[in-house]
Amino acid sequence: MTGLERDLDHILEHTQGLWDELRGASLFMTGGTGFFGRWMVESFCAANREFQLGARLAVLSRGPQNDREGVSYCSGDVRSFDFPKGDFSHVIHLATPASAALNESHPFEMQEICVNGTRRVLEMARLHGVRKLLLASSGAVYGRQPVDLDKIPEEYLGGPDPLDPRSAYAEGKRMAEWIAAASKADGFEVKIARGFAFAGPYLPLDAHFAVGNFIGDALAGRPIVVQGDGTAVRSYLYAADLAIWLWTILIRGVTGRAYNVGSENAISIGDLARLMGPEVEVRGTPVVGGKPERYVPSTARARAELHLEERIDLSQAIRRTLAWHRLVRSP
Repeated sequence: MTGLERDLDHILEHTQGLWDELRGASLFMTGGTGFFGRWMVESFCAANREFQLGARLAVLSRGPQNDREGVSYCSGDVRSFDFPKGDFSHVIHLATPASAALNESHPFEMQEICVNGTRRVLEMARLHGVRKLLLASSGAVYGRQPVDLDKIPEEYLGGPDPLDPRSAYAEGKRMAEWIAAASKADGFEVKIARGFAFAGPYLPLDAHFAVGNFIGDALAGRPIVVQGDGTAVRSYLYAADLAIWLWTILIRGVTGRAYNVGSENAISIGDLARLMGPEVEVRGTPVVGGKPERYVPSTARARAELHLEERIDLSQAIRRTLAWHRLVRSP
């Protein structure tokens, strides 16, 4: 059994009670070729086979993709795509570029994708008989986490700096949530997943994700390079657990409610790098007396209401991700 097969078995084991709702269902997904999307597509295919659901999934993609059993791809921009034919019971809206470079160089485009893409998806849902919609949002909607706040809960009412152009992504996600919440009169349930940080197969190794960059260094046999001072604190949920959380929120989440999605097990970026190997280069210098920046969610709501939990710890997550990359790279 490959690592990915083991992960899919893990997902099915902890979502067994969800899939009956999708028996014979038609789903529509945006962002199906990104990190979140690939895990959702793979787990959908596994459940469709294992439980003989007879469900179908239409996936919006910016480029041509090959159809597979139960899954068809349609090309288009999330802001202007042609609506697919037929009715759909569930929509999973994941499409947003995970690109710090785009956020900095073209902030208006980043915000437009978040806002107008969500408007377009909601219009499609209204016209196609959708009953439940999952919106992938982000912990960025809270703005900078106060350094004395250990874990940030959904009730925290902070926000990004409106005078910082780099807030385009965060402000776009805030507006997307508002648009989705305001759509309750359209007759379908809206559930919101605020994602934090993640690890696992399909995560890019050359983007702005520290854990991905460190894994890329380890795979290449390079020293693990920390560009900052290594004190910033993050937490990482493994991708297989992420898929469990997203499917559960879609099916069982309370409509009009946001759920933090992530791990509560905090770790400094420096210590994260040291999990990858003994040779670590930290290029920044910590500020004397400074408190480290934090980005760690409270997941009390998801645990209490939906009985979700982190089942694969960070050490396992890194081992599994490294093993997957070594396997796909082997001749």
